[in-house]
Amino acid sequence: MRILLIEDDTRLCESLSFQLEKENYTVDICHDGDDGLRWMLEAVHDIILLDRMLPVMDGVSILKKARASGLSTPVLMITALGELNDKLTGLDMGADDYIVKPFAFEELLARMRTILRRPGKWEDTHHLTFGDVTFHPSEKLLCGHTVSCTLSKRESELMEMFLRNPAQTLPRSVLLSRVWGPDFGVEEGNLDNYIHFLRRRLHTVESRLELKTVRGIGYRLEDSHD
Repeated sequence: MRILLIEDDTRLCESLSFQLEKENYTVDICHDGDDGLRWMLEAVHDIILLDRMLPVMDGVSILKKARASGLSTPVLMITALGELNDKLTGLDMGADDYIVKPFAFEELLARMRTILRRPGKWEDTHHLTFGDVTFHPSEKLLCGHTVSCTLSKRESELMEMFLRNPAQTLPRSVLLSRVWGPDFGVEEGNLDNYIHFLRRRLHTVESRLELKTVRGIGYRLEDSHD
C-alpha cells in the first residue's frame, strides 16, 4: 500500500515513515500544504495522513480543496488540536478520522485499518475485473481464465490505473504523475517500456484485452470483444 504523509515536523516524518515502511507500506512525504495538495491530486495513494497545521496552506484548507476536486482517497488527519470543535471542523471538511498528537503508532495503524475496511472506497477493493481478467492489487496477481502471473510493483500500479478506468484514454502525463509521482524525474520512455511489459503480461494470461496507443495523448485499455 502507498501512503501520502503530509507533515511539517521532519523528525515525526522520519519516525513514522520508518515504522510504516517496516509494516511494508510505501511512504511519500510532503512538508507543506501547497506541495501536499499537488500530491493529493496528482498521485495515487491508498490513504493520506494529513497534519492540520502546515506552512503555506493549512490541512483543513487543502482537504476542502481536494474533496471539491473529486478526491475520494481516505484521509486521516493528524494534529495537536484536540478540542471537539477542531475535530468536527476536520471531519466536516472531509476527513475520515482524526488522531491527536501524541499518539501510539499502534493506534495509528488500527485507525488506518478501520478506515480502509469501510465500504464505498475504491482503495478498499480486493480485486478488479474487466473483460476476461481479474487483478488482485494486494498480491499484484493478474489472472486470466486459466493462467495467472505476478506483476512488478510498477506494473501493478499501472495495471490498477487502467482497470480502474477501463475503456478510458489516460494521458501520459496522468500516468506518469500518478504512478511515479509529480516530483519523480522519469523519462517518458520508461512509461512506454512498462506499457510493453503490461502487453506481454496480458498475452501471458491469454487475455483478449488490448492496451491501445492513442497517438499524441496516451493509452487506453480495451476489450477486443466489445
